[in-house]
Amino acid sequence: MFDEFGFAENDDTASSLLDTFVYCSRAAEGVDDVEVGRIIELSKHRNVTREITGVLVFGSGVFFQWIEGPPAQVETLIASLHGDPRHYDIVTLDRSAEKRERLYPDWEMERVGADDIRVVLQDALGSAEDKNDIAALRRILGHLDTESLATLGRR
Repeated sequence: MFDEFGFAENDDTASSLLDTFVYCSRAAEGVDDVEVGRIIELSKHRNVTREITGVLVFGSGVFFQWIEGPPAQVETLIASLHGDPRHYDIVTLDRSAEKRERLYPDWEMERVGADDIRVVLQDALGSAEDKNDIAALRRILGHLDTESLATLGRR
């Protein structure tokens, strides 16, 4: 699996099949730091029983999340995310399943500023192929560039 010294190529003792889902989205009106704190606390509780780990980044009204876990559990979570009214313009940045160790063994949250999120979104736009994803990324970036950050979560 790794080609670095000290890692056996076929040593899968600590690895398991993990589904990975990485996305970004815009926060709906009324979603603020307090609401994001509630989301994190509820997620920590639920994700322990579902064996889901990851990172949620929230800044300037934009979510960026990396989720990893058992395929069936991640699929259920993805369906839930797409039905969640607290965000929109959901863009899938990565979706894969592979046998590997977890990148984020604990659920954590990191807050970043708009400039950091802008770089992540611009990179995603550069590699996006789906026209709906491209349009959503352009809307998010356009809002970051032209609107007051206080209005970012509004439709």
